[in-house]
Amino acid sequence: NNACTVTRAIKRASVPDPHEWHTTLRMISSPIALGTLSVPGLSARARLGTPRQLVGAPKRASPARVDGFARGPAASFRASRPDRPSAVRRRVSVTSAASDGGRGASLVPSAAAKATFDASTPSGYTKQFTLVRLTVFLSILIGYACYYLTRNSLTFTAPAMVATPALGLDITSIGVITSIFPICYGCSKFVSGVVGDVLSPSVMLGGGLIATGLVNLAFGASSTLPLFCLLWAMNGILQGFGAPSCAKILTSWFAAKERGTYWGMWNIAHNLGGFAAPILAGTAARTLGWSWGLWAPGLIALVFGAVIVLTLRDSPEARGFEPVESPDGEEVAKETKEAKAAEPEPDSARAEEKKEEELSLLQNLFQNVLSNPFIWGLAFTYFCVYVVRQGITSWSVFYLIKEKGVVDAGAAALRVSGLELGGLLGSLIAGRISDWYIANSEGGAVGKRIQVVMAYLVGVAAMLLAFQAVPAGMPALQSLIVFMIGFFLYGPQMLIGLCGAEIVGRRSVGASEGFLGWIAYLGAANAGVPLSMLVQQYGWGAFFVALLAACAVAIALLAPITGAQSEVQRAAKAAAR
Repeated sequence: NNACTVTRAIKRASVPDPHEWHTTLRMISSPIALGTLSVPGLSARARLGTPRQLVGAPKRASPARVDGFARGPAASFRASRPDRPSAVRRRVSVTSAASDGGRGASLVPSAAAKATFDASTPSGYTKQFTLVRLTVFLSILIGYACYYLTRNSLTFTAPAMVATPALGLDITSIGVITSIFPICYGCSKFVSGVVGDVLSPSVMLGGGLIATGLVNLAFGASSTLPLFCLLWAMNGILQGFGAPSCAKILTSWFAAKERGTYWGMWNIAHNLGGFAAPILAGTAARTLGWSWGLWAPGLIALVFGAVIVLTLRDSPEARGFEPVESPDGEEVAKETKEAKAAEPEPDSARAEEKKEEELSLLQNLFQNVLSNPFIWGLAFTYFCVYVVRQGITSWSVFYLIKEKGVVDAGAAALRVSGLELGGLLGSLIAGRISDWYIANSEGGAVGKRIQVVMAYLVGVAAMLLAFQAVPAGMPALQSLIVFMIGFFLYGPQMLIGLCGAEIVGRRSVGASEGFLGWIAYLGAANAGVPLSMLVQQYGWGAFFVALLAACAVAIALLAPITGAQSEVQRAAKAAAR
């Protein structure tokens, strides 16, 4: 047990009556005696601010938070004994120590933390916290958009590489290089998500971006097919660091009541990166040579990666602020916690919390993620959503040419160009709607978001039917329908990842996102060869039947989860018992 020196000193002292007990506390907490008191068993030190921290009426302790990774038991100072006055039975909670160079929470009393909340502001947060959090959000938004730059750089540089005789490449060679990427990326997203639960997400995000930038620079300096394949496989592995890291940072800095909105806003990084990649890489390759199609995104990744590593922090506690929400439901069960605050904490409860904190990577994966049936429902839903997404992305141009009489690939690409723009808008609105729904209705927060996902999937099915039925001579309507497909499709893609993060809690966000991402890319892989064989054997009608069936299966998988609660809600309910 992490006992405080203050408690040990008081217990050793033989105080004959309550008056002397009270006097002893005042002496220890006086301004003269104030200083740094060591805590046996912990690496950090606790600084006591005022006498009121030890002498006063009982008050609820602030929640214990450990950076962005785990939630363990609060180290606590107890100045209480059964035969002493209740006025000195006061518990002062502190956050656990971190050893990652200031990226985690420091061991200080909650009274010494910077204020996070301010009821007089429209947002409910102090201006200082709002400004710091804005910089955090911009860091992960721009950082993940840069991941997309280095991910898509080859796609828009490939034509210039094929046109360079010295390389001796053709379309088949480019296909060999690019086919390696999704395999490595899917596996990396899973592994990095699991490992990321014990590493700093800001270091993973920035460090991964620097590494993928270096790979792009090395790719631009290479000239042989085997080396191209090796480097692009490495790029796929490094790309898996981005999404799980951003998910953990979002979960730490944004409370459940607003997380959907900000998660949707962060999700537009896909669209921003996808929009900037052809402009940057394609233009650089065409004007400066194919190598610059890789070097330009790589240099940008190096710069922004370094900025993220040096400036971004994992959680509000790492910046000295209070946490945005209680991870153990303490705010919800306020009265219950106040009633129990003066009671000695059972050894069994402390042992259980310590056991949870010390879970290994595999234990965390199996006990907190894979053993949760809701996670499996979300995973298979993600599989279906990515079948539809990749199917539309890969085959809509071919469909317009073969079935709707579009002249060439350029004209067809113009008609489907609104898919990403619709996805951007759909993600933003889906997050906002889910936050509003949670705030204005009772029930599980995750279940409310699931209901929004189901409504969006119905919209996807309706737009697929419209896309198949629209006449060939109505290009404007075809473009509008593709826009609406993107609108309804990217909303579920964003919300399912958010639900996976909220249903397991902060400790297991990385593992959850990694597992869901891995299953999702298995779905994307099944939208390639299987769908192409289906079209060859049975025609484009079977293609749409397959996508509609995927939507139906996804809705059926989500039906049992419509009442699911977030980890914070479940912990609050357990604490209130």
